Amino acid sequence: MIVPTARTATLAALAAPIALVVAALAPGAWVLVPAAGAALLVLVLLDGLAAGRLEDIRLAFPPDTEVGEPLAITLLADIAGRRGGGAPQGALQFDPRLAEGGRAELALAADTVGGVWRGSVTLRPNRRGTGTLEQLWLRWPGPLGLAHRQVSRTLDDSVRVWPDLSPVRSPALQTFLRDAQFGLIARRIRGEGSQFESLAEYEPGMDRRRIDWKTSARQTRLFAREFESERNNPIIFAFDCGQAMCEPIDGLPRIDRAVSAALTAAYVALKGGDRVALFGFARHVELATPFVTDARAFHRLQSAAAGLDYHAEEPNFTLALATLAARLQRRSMIVLFSDFSDPTSAELMIESVGRLVQRHVVLFVTMEDAELNAMAAGDPEDLGKLAIAVTADTLARQRALVLQRLRQLGVDVIEAPWDRIGYRLIDRYLDIKRAGAIG
Repeated sequence: MIVPTARTATLAALAAPIALVVAALAPGAWVLVPAAGAALLVLVLLDGLAAGRLEDIRLAFPPDTEVGEPLAITLLADIAGRRGGGAPQGALQFDPRLAEGGRAELALAADTVGGVWRGSVTLRPNRRGTGTLEQLWLRWPGPLGLAHRQVSRTLDDSVRVWPDLSPVRSPALQTFLRDAQFGLIARRIRGEGSQFESLAEYEPGMDRRRIDWKTSARQTRLFAREFESERNNPIIFAFDCGQAMCEPIDGLPRIDRAVSAALTAAYVALKGGDRVALFGFARHVELATPFVTDARAFHRLQSAAAGLDYHAEEPNFTLALATLAARLQRRSMIVLFSDFSDPTSAELMIESVGRLVQRHVVLFVTMEDAELNAMAAGDPEDLGKLAIAVTADTLARQRALVLQRLRQLGVDVIEAPWDRIGYRLIDRYLDIKRAGAIG
């Protein structure tokens, strides 16, 4: 397709007042005006033909990426028969989950090695799922800049957006797992734990509370108890997929931040010999996986977490947590990722979580609202900002009250910035495991 450029439109617009002047001063020369218009049209067609023809066009991109991570898409175009002119330009339409707005432009440059035109754009997916590439446009100007050759292609490509696993691959976590006492090798780990293993002669540096005084009295020297670390504990990561968790925090929904933190902790738990399952809910139960027992099956948790959808609705805590409690046959550790906007919406959550605490170890994980804290701490320069600061402070106090009520029920609450909750959760999991509080 040959289309006129902005330069052509400018020339046509300038020709209108010239035609009026010619009509007023020399009426007999009116024939020059349509002749000039026809000449401009011919130049546009010739310029479009001199722009060359498209031999091949293709997109290069990875089939998989992770939410929040950069996604590079490269456009390659082979244009034959060009006789000069500016650089081609491309445009790409795609699923908005691949980048905000669902549209991106690409500026192409000549590739001296391959002899083709190449352009790249970097997207940043903001939601999990499958993002489709829908439409591609490419245009390039002729040597006079009066016409563009333009092509359009309907695409049938897609990119799978997985949860962010960069914390799992971090050198700090890998070093910790390499140096930790637990691993994939099946062996008894003596030391901290709750299951009695054996007696050993007391040595300086041991915890004095582990001294067995009766045995020490019989043997006339000090003996200390050694315990075996617990394994095969059921760990469930439960996700609230409702409206509050769909709100963005630093560019990504809270649910995506929660999934990344949960998968990081789940990887550590699997390495420690425990069993891990995922549970997701909104108005109804959306996800309930079987327990995964081997770190080599971690990809099953990753695939299941990628299917957690986003729901702009209030979650049904009563139904979801009652369903979860009915599935658990033994004492388990339940890690609940959720958020709330006011105490009224949190009442049912508090009541449902209170029933879980009677049989299970419950951790409630929520992310600090940095924006709310900033508004509450802002200087009230006028009445509008003063009202915002007062409202934000009220909401912050109500939030603290809800978290305090959860702690009074016996729930272990973790509240931290989104980039720290993963490691805070790992630390708390290891503390609970050492104390033997799950089994």
